[in-house]
Amino acid sequence: MIMEKELILIKNLLKKHNCKFTKQKKLIFEELFKSNTHQNVKEIYEKVKSSNIGLATVYRTVNIFKQAGIVKEINVNGASYYELKIYSKKPLHIHFKCIRCNSIIDIDNSKVNLEYIKINNYIEKTKNIDIFDVNTILVGLCSKCREDNKCQDQ
Repeated sequence: MIMEKELILIKNLLKKHNCKFTKQKKLIFEELFKSNTHQNVKEIYEKVKSSNIGLATVYRTVNIFKQAGIVKEINVNGASYYELKIYSKKPLHIHFKCIRCNSIIDIDNSKVNLEYIKINNYIEKTKNIDIFDVNTILVGLCSKCREDNKCQDQ
């Protein structure tokens, strides 16, 4: 459930980008907030269209959210998927994309994440830079497609 303080932060972020927090933006944000998956714009639209929100509105809103730093875009083979960047249930994670079924899986193992943070810190220190965001996508076969592949080989 979204708390009022989260909504106030979203309103303020949008205000900095000269945008109002309309009823439509609120519904789209709520859909992203409760979702545990990476969604493309059409998937988001399917979930909010019953509230008389058009596809163009979803596209515009997602783009505004991206510019305001509210959502993160994950681009895989030319297709864009979105997840919350703020209030994320998994703030740091690596993505895995299956080349067969196109599913996107979060790799959110705490050991892996700690190593990932160490690598980022090392790079920042040795290159004298500040890293604000990282977008890592591993590509291969998911467990289901890998199993299907084994069955076909036999």
